[in-house]
Amino acid sequence: MTSRPAGAAAGPAAPAGPPNPRRAEILGAAAELFARRGYHGVSIGDLGRAVGLTGPALYRHFSGKEAVLAEMLLDISERLLAEGVRRAADPDPGRALDALLRWHIAFALDNPALITVHERELDNVPEPQRHRIRRLQRAYVEEWVAVLRRLHPGLRDGRTRAAVHACFGLLNSTPRSAAGLDRDAMGELLRTMARAALDAAGREAG
Repeated sequence: MTSRPAGAAAGPAAPAGPPNPRRAEILGAAAELFARRGYHGVSIGDLGRAVGLTGPALYRHFSGKEAVLAEMLLDISERLLAEGVRRAADPDPGRALDALLRWHIAFALDNPALITVHERELDNVPEPQRHRIRRLQRAYVEEWVAVLRRLHPGLRDGRTRAAVHACFGLLNSTPRSAAGLDRDAMGELLRTMARAALDAAGREAG
């Protein structure tokens, strides 16, 4: 997922140690609320009520609404990159590309609210975290670019990146496109269309 920050305190850094299930619950509820009503249409009180907390009690977990959004988008960017690096490492570029496609499609089908929030709300993340998110996104794109260049050595970098971004546009359409099919059928349709488009870009370059 690659594309585009205001309210309370600075950093949203996740706490050290094991994952905090309460924080994860808040982030999940916030993603649904932000996707449905927009970041500016949701208050701290709304977030608290969604998980059975008062607004003041929520501040024990996050410094404010801005920190919730920043941690949410940092988390998904880190997860996408970590798994992208792992899958792109396959020495067979065809298998690596299929693995990347299956990973991103599964993420897109399982997290339509996160995709919606990411596309609409990144500019509401404070600059330091926004910069880091964009850096992670660029690194994720480059994993795909490297695999596609291995698969189609004749592709130039600019064309390859354009093809990858166009592919992400297709895969990240799930909040709008996935309603009419069951999950498996939609996943296979996205994989077939994306692979055909990326291969076509490579053949044209050749």
